[in-house]
Amino acid sequence: MAAYIGRRLLALPPMLLIISIVVFGLSVIIPGDPARTIAGLNAPQSEVNRISVQLGLNKPLIVQYWNWLIHALHGNLGNSIAQNSPVVSELRQRFPVTLSMAAGGLVVIILVGVPLGLIAGTRPGSIRDRSTTLVTSTAISIPDFWLAMVLVVLFAVKLHLLPAIGYVGITASPVQWATHLYLPWIALGLAGGATLARQLRSSLIDVLDQDYIRTAEAKGLRRRKIILKHALKNASMVPLTLVGLQFAYLLGGTIILETIFAMPGLGLYFYDGLLAKDLPVIQGVTLVYALTFVSINLIVDVLYGFINPRVRLG
Repeated sequence: MAAYIGRRLLALPPMLLIISIVVFGLSVIIPGDPARTIAGLNAPQSEVNRISVQLGLNKPLIVQYWNWLIHALHGNLGNSIAQNSPVVSELRQRFPVTLSMAAGGLVVIILVGVPLGLIAGTRPGSIRDRSTTLVTSTAISIPDFWLAMVLVVLFAVKLHLLPAIGYVGITASPVQWATHLYLPWIALGLAGGATLARQLRSSLIDVLDQDYIRTAEAKGLRRRKIILKHALKNASMVPLTLVGLQFAYLLGGTIILETIFAMPGLGLYFYDGLLAKDLPVIQGVTLVYALTFVSINLIVDVLYGFINPRVRLG
């Protein structure tokens, strides 16, 4: 297992280098001139040129990338052009907000997807299976931003049960932290839970048709034990990949929901930076998302090795 993890770790440096190039390149090709945005539309060209020199935008792209990479490796992502504040400090404050939303959404995905997948996958073609398929199909078709607005109207405006906007840190009040995040969690996780349920259903149907399952049944093992101990473990490979991808999607998909629920997270920070052509902010947030995605993939690969020993030989 150690050798398997070591091979995965050795693959990280070149991958991170490619990610840094892509992050820098994507931020550079964004339409608009940051120097012109800062100076103003009616500012003289001389002022725009002065700001370009100050920001280093007049240098060749390879020089700009090298300088940015060296600073990033030392934990310096520059200052926000619009807010004149260190990007790293803002990321440190805002990342827990986005992580709280994504982690809670992932819990909802698992709580919804696993039971529904088990119900449908263990009795294919039954009324329970068809009912679950109908529910999951409906949930997948609902956009998360539309669901978020419906939840706000229902639980915040009509019933006054939950707050509509705002965020409270978990260290300040764990109860208030969860109370402000219930609606974002449901909005983020419902469609993902339905997708997980459908993937788990398909995997379970395939696994339960294998010879070793029939052998276990012939030995007289209880159906519950066969499903939970043998079938579910082997059927979880594809859904595990989906869960990892869903978590990465949740991190990047909070931009609209952070705007709806007024959450001071990375998504809102990125959106404001994009409007202002704030390159340090765009680069910093994109880099955090990319590194998080790589970390999740690494965790999923390691979990593969634990679940299925044959993967370690690849």
